[in-house]
Amino acid sequence: MIHRNRLRSAWNRVDSGEIHQAPREWQPWLSDTGSLTQKIEKAIGQKLEVQVLRDCPQSLNSDESRYFHFQIRRCRVREVLLCANGTPLVMAHSVIPTMSSSGSNHHVLRLGKKPLGAVLFSKTRKHSKAKPPRDIARLDRSSALWKKCAKNYADLSSPLWARRTLYRLKGHPILVNEIFLPALLAYSVG
Repeated sequence: MIHRNRLRSAWNRVDSGEIHQAPREWQPWLSDTGSLTQKIEKAIGQKLEVQVLRDCPQSLNSDESRYFHFQIRRCRVREVLLCANGTPLVMAHSVIPTMSSSGSNHHVLRLGKKPLGAVLFSKTRKHSKAKPPRDIARLDRSSALWKKCAKNYADLSSPLWARRTLYRLKGHPILVNEIFLPALLAYSVG
């Protein structure tokens, strides 16, 4: 027998009211529709350091497969820590379907230590009026993303708050998960 809880996602649309379940100090980070990289850099007064944890072909976890309606088989997963003075503030877990990184996107998505947000929020995207779908979640120790963070961030407490956004780059989907780490709260949102 399959338990219903295993089939449901922990993710909810930002406009579902779930945002009010998050602690007040996390709400501005979770609900912001702009570039997270730019928002953090403004708050810390300097450029973020990008520490690439992995950038390779990988299978999707069950929640990601469900998100793409089980239609994506091959993808590239890019995981990075966004840091200020060596302290991790955010872990980003981006799912780039193989079809999304081909053609004219291939060169653009050769990121190295550049944040993906620099590509997604380039001048060409600023004129887009459509807001990409955004979900938020409270991640606990059983979450695949929480476990990934725990491998790279010592003394991690549960729960963590995260947001995920489905961006389109030249019409192709890219799913970006941003997991907010406790050190981010040392900086106020401007």
